[in-house]
Amino acid sequence: MQPSPLAAAGTLVIKVGSSLVTNQGRGLDAQAIARWAAQIAQLRALGRKCVLVSSGAIAEGLLRLGWTRRPSAIHELQAAAAVGQMGLAQCYESCFREHGLATAQVLLTHADLADRQRYLNARSTLRTLLELGVIPVINENDTVVTDEIKLGDNDTLGALVANLVEADALIILTDQEGLFDADPRKAAGARLIEERDAGDPDLAAVAGGTGSAFAKGGMITKVRAAQRAARSGAHTVIASGRAPDALLRIARGERVGTLLTASTLPIAAKKQWLADHLTLAGELMLDAGAVKALASGGRSLLPVGVTEVKGQFERGAVVACRDPRGREIARGLVNYSADEARRIMRRPSSEIEAILGYVDEPELIHRDNLVLL
Repeated sequence: MQPSPLAAAGTLVIKVGSSLVTNQGRGLDAQAIARWAAQIAQLRALGRKCVLVSSGAIAEGLLRLGWTRRPSAIHELQAAAAVGQMGLAQCYESCFREHGLATAQVLLTHADLADRQRYLNARSTLRTLLELGVIPVINENDTVVTDEIKLGDNDTLGALVANLVEADALIILTDQEGLFDADPRKAAGARLIEERDAGDPDLAAVAGGTGSAFAKGGMITKVRAAQRAARSGAHTVIASGRAPDALLRIARGERVGTLLTASTLPIAAKKQWLADHLTLAGELMLDAGAVKALASGGRSLLPVGVTEVKGQFERGAVVACRDPRGREIARGLVNYSADEARRIMRRPSSEIEAILGYVDEPELIHRDNLVLL
């Protein structure tokens, strides 16, 4: 069997799940974190650049606050995250210091990566840290997240970081052996999927639910993370972190867990950002002609091909483009507000000035600001 392409990966984004860094959800497992630090230190000695995305802040916060149950109130979860981040950062810092490595705590939200300027700032910071030989330890900034806090979101965060630093590989370590063709907890004959194209549409159908009582993600979040990572050319491995030296073996190219390969060429950095923009401001419903024009490649979206405008948004917002069946086929930066788009939809570009009193661009979305999904 051919070795895994991870053997040649120079930049790795490593995501460790909460079950691998906590004592069954009751505080941090310092010995486990020390083992991860030791493995990453060996990879650094081999010249690999490593970014670590780690869960565990809320679990540590619950322990420090003396709470025996995970609260449901958002402000209490945020408080637990704030307290736990102190312990998480302290533990990683002390473990990596044993190997002569410096660490940096980086807290991100999806909103940070949705804003273009903040996205570019985050990318510059992470790239600088890697050039300096520092290990960035990244977590979602749960202390300011206002929607439901889900530890499983760190799968998505890992993929976005892989895009951000243009990593060669995303390694998602969990308490499961990998992705199976059926739920191994229910189907005795379930077989491990050893390798598949990350873009395979059948993967979502076989992805199971949450495997741990403490991790709030599941295989579906990991599959979607692999699909996002593949847009920037990063391969993904989903594997158990409980096996001895799991990270080192994966990085050496051993076949461990499930390899989801990136088979397409990386898309431009700006279009990666558009593709992974998690907060869409609205939707444009397209007719069959517009769908065909976009799918053929190299075409902009014109107002005449839009049949309906959903939501309220301003010029420059990111919107989804959907075909007549409601499937999202593209997304991009829109040149007109929602109200303006409603006035000019179904009309040729030559009439924009007469309708609005001015013309900014003849396209509703220019092809340079549009990415096909």
